[in-house]
Amino acid sequence: MLLGVPKETHPGENRVPITPESAKKLVRLGAELQVEAGMGAGAGFEDAEYTEAGATVVSDREKLLAEADVLLRLRKPTVEEIGGMKEGCIHISYLDPFNEHELVHAFRERKISAISMEMIPRTTRSQKMDALSSQANLAGYVMVIQAAAHLPRIFPMMMTPAGTLKPAKVFIIGAGVAGLQAIATAKRLGARVTAFDTRPVVAEQVRSLGGTFLEIDLGETGETAGGYAKELTPEQIEKQREAQKAVIAESDVVITTAQVFGRKPPVIVTRDMVEGMQPGSVVVDMAAETGGNVEGSVPNEVVEINGVTVIGKGNLPNHVCRDASVMYSNNLFNLVDDVWNGEEGKLLIDLEHDILSGCVITHGGEIVNETIKNLLAGGE
Repeated sequence: MLLGVPKETHPGENRVPITPESAKKLVRLGAELQVEAGMGAGAGFEDAEYTEAGATVVSDREKLLAEADVLLRLRKPTVEEIGGMKEGCIHISYLDPFNEHELVHAFRERKISAISMEMIPRTTRSQKMDALSSQANLAGYVMVIQAAAHLPRIFPMMMTPAGTLKPAKVFIIGAGVAGLQAIATAKRLGARVTAFDTRPVVAEQVRSLGGTFLEIDLGETGETAGGYAKELTPEQIEKQREAQKAVIAESDVVITTAQVFGRKPPVIVTRDMVEGMQPGSVVVDMAAETGGNVEGSVPNEVVEINGVTVIGKGNLPNHVCRDASVMYSNNLFNLVDDVWNGEEGKLLIDLEHDILSGCVITHGGEIVNETIKNLLAGGE
């Protein structure tokens, strides 16, 4: 079975889908592996490393896309690329199926089995394949480093003959994977950390990392079966804003990580809250690319509002692209390895498989994911 790994073409993307180490493991499975020339360059992996791993380096991208039985990628393809793929092949990457309806239809028409890495079920067994979590972990780290780089003071308390410097106050909104890593990183840098999440169940996790959990009674909240925070009502969002306003005003750094899977994120830090912070303070909006948690944040830009720096940088794991590539590549390999049939030497799509049943979007000329099928049937 021919596995193809084309080079990522999205502007500024340095992460790669398969590292030489994962390439070696794929070859050991019995796969024929081809990678596009220069595929690993963004993260510092040379073509020679892939050759040594047993892969074949090719320069004809169109031929690679047309002949591969399985395509392993990071970002979604274009509709034009789908048209040039082998009919009935398997394509694995981020797909954003909730919003990319044209892509979903293109996969269906081409009878391609499209697997969305965002849709990997959040179960204990699938943790090693969960790319959203692996990349969010790194994003949490990067957000704190960005904040520290823009803050005109240090994070830790420092006692010197010239005087004592108080620790920076960091407020983190959202204690999912990214938020928890941000808490841990800010604590390691010596900051005083307060965090809030709509799921009271994570309070103990926040405290275990040395943070203070902000208690806000929002009524019934909780999380979905997939482990994501449930979307709040407008009344709950307003209540959250008011309770957080005083904490935000006293913070040197505010980091927001609140996202609702498949939907526009809520605005939880309004412009007047930003303007109420001390000049020189920093706000990092993790959700800026998809709509923003912070009023006034600009996707992929750093702006100033009333003396406060608001960071809306996107693709945060790309800032640590080497490690991000290693983690994503491991996620991909673990998925392939889990569904690889050793006797036949191929990747088999079984819609009864506990993991594939949630992340296969199209197969055999049909949209087989019930959530996406119902979404498209509704004309949304």
